[in-house]
Amino acid sequence: MSKKSPTPFPTTTYYGPEYFCDRDDEIQSLKNNINNHQSTTLIAIRRMGKTGLINHLQHHISKDWETIYIDILSTENLNDLLNSLSTAILKTLPEKTKIGQKIWDFFKSLHVTLSYDPLSGEPNVSFNLKQNESKTQIRNLLNMLDQHHKPVLIAIDEFQQITSYPEKGTDAYLRTIVQQLKNVVFIFSGSQQHIMHDLFSNPSKPFFRSTAFLHLEQIDFAIYQNFIVQQFEKYKKKIDKEVVAEILNWTNVHTYYVQLLCNRVFSSSKKEATTKTWQEEASRLLKEQEMVFFTYREMLTKAQWKLIKAIAKEGKVYSITSSAFIQKYAFGSSSGIIRSLQSLLKKELINKQYDEDGKQYYSVYDVLFLRWLEAL
Repeated sequence: MSKKSPTPFPTTTYYGPEYFCDRDDEIQSLKNNINNHQSTTLIAIRRMGKTGLINHLQHHISKDWETIYIDILSTENLNDLLNSLSTAILKTLPEKTKIGQKIWDFFKSLHVTLSYDPLSGEPNVSFNLKQNESKTQIRNLLNMLDQHHKPVLIAIDEFQQITSYPEKGTDAYLRTIVQQLKNVVFIFSGSQQHIMHDLFSNPSKPFFRSTAFLHLEQIDFAIYQNFIVQQFEKYKKKIDKEVVAEILNWTNVHTYYVQLLCNRVFSSSKKEATTKTWQEEASRLLKEQEMVFFTYREMLTKAQWKLIKAIAKEGKVYSITSSAFIQKYAFGSSSGIIRSLQSLLKKELINKQYDEDGKQYYSVYDVLFLRWLEAL
């Protein structure tokens, strides 16, 4: 059941289809894959709307499917993965169901620690197993789900996190389990694009060609523009399409930042939102984040700070070691740029992307940080 949002532009969670913009083609692709029992690799930069899309998908697939969602960004090893998977399963499959009872009995037999969220009342599972026992229990859990009378969709968000686990060959181990399941389909979602591509498109990796690919890009400009106008109208407020276009351009049509700024603009406007309204709210957002940006500056070397400012000024940099770019911003050498670039990529302050023609470029990851740097 959909939740009621106090604003037509929620930023913290999924409130239902009425607050969700477009993604019709992506939903159809996911539905086709699921109905054909084909797993999907879903890739997008952070905060482009992957989690919302997966939540929205549940309104469009058959009720015959059981959907389990887990975010493993905070996990550090296979035992953490087991805890996250177990908790997600218990939240989805209550004890009163046949499969739920079976899984609860399984947990009790292993003497796991069960705790409950004081606000939601939902269970949290914690295993304390010896090394390598987690592998066995993950396999047992997935095999139990495979015997469910309903087909099961498991969406694992930030899947690239498995590459940082201390257990070697985690991808090979998981691939061995996944390929044996007949009743379980997966969405492997991730934001670190180069790692996700390596996991699923590198011929030397176990998951090579095991899934369909879906890249999540910006929502179509005109569709998003009309959606925002309509959301204001639902609450008896007005915003001109030209003003919305300014907002979309300032946020680079990046879903999270569009929602964030529209949320603020909607809240601060009485009957009509104008250019002045959104610009004042944008300025407040940058001011609020300024201490964070100062922290970025402190943790970067002078060369790295100089490079990220140059990239921000350009917006998109295609030839980062070109003589034109080096001369324009007075860099010493291309080798120095490469060292700084690798560090900024590792810190996820810079993002490597591809345009519609397949040409590679670099840009600043955080739109608010980008706009703040532009003003320096």
